[in-house]
Formats: sequence, C-alpha cells, structure tokens
Amino acid sequence: MALPPPQIIATLKAKRNDIEASIKLYEQKAEQARRDLAHVNATLAIFATNDPADVRAYTDTSRLFRRGELWALCVASLREHGPQDTRELSRRVAEAKAMDASDPVLCKALAYRIVQALTLQWKRGKLGSEGIRKGVRVWATV
Repeated sequence: MALPPPQIIATLKAKRNDIEASIKLYEQKAEQARRDLAHVNATLAIFATNDPADVRAYTDTSRLFRRGELWALCVASLREHGPQDTRELSRRVAEAKAMDASDPVLCKALAYRIVQALTLQWKRGKLGSEGIRKGVRVWATV
C-alpha cells in the first residue's frame, strides 16, 4: 500500500487545526451565551414577581407593609397566641403575609422591622414586655 503524498497529510492537519479552533471559538461563544442567559433569568426573577411568596430575602422590607399593618399583625398574633418573642412574631407575620416563614434571612429582616415598630409602641405604653428570653424580647399585650 502506498503512502499518501505529504501535501495531503499537511492539508488534512491544517484543516483539523482549523476545525479545532472553530470548535473552541463556538464553545467560548456558547459559554458567553449561557452567562448572558443567567443574567437575564436573574433580572426576570427580580422584576417579574407578583406572588408575595416569591419575595426574595433581599427585598426592601419597608415596602412590604402599609402604614400600621405590621403593628396590627403583631397585636393580632399576640392576642391569639399569647406572649411571643420577636422570632416567633416574625414567623407569624411571614405566615400572615403568605411568605416563606422557614426562610431564616427573611425572618431576621422582619424581626428587625418588628423590633423597631414594637419598641415604639412599648415606650408609649401600648404594649407590654415579659423580659428577654434567649437574647430577644418577649412581647405581650397590655
């Protein structure tokens, strides 16, 4: 069997190198397209949420409640379930607003808002406190 001419081998090797370079370029473009798609999906997740259960933990919690709504939810929970600490109240408020009460980041953000709202009412004498349990205040109705 005769060997092919060296020119054919050189041409095939050059063609192979061109195809490999093209594949590498297409893979880079596909990876960039995947990154672009991930960014578009993340932007959609931020702006296209209409369901309160889909609210992300980094959402501004100050706009989740109407004026006086957080206070009303806390008082209703205290009347129904008795004295509760701030952590329990944050879970109950999350449930009342149809949010994920098992999300620790969201509950912590809500707890900060609850402390601010209830401390003002406590200073005004509209709310009682049974002291501090495990580092958080226990709230009670007066």
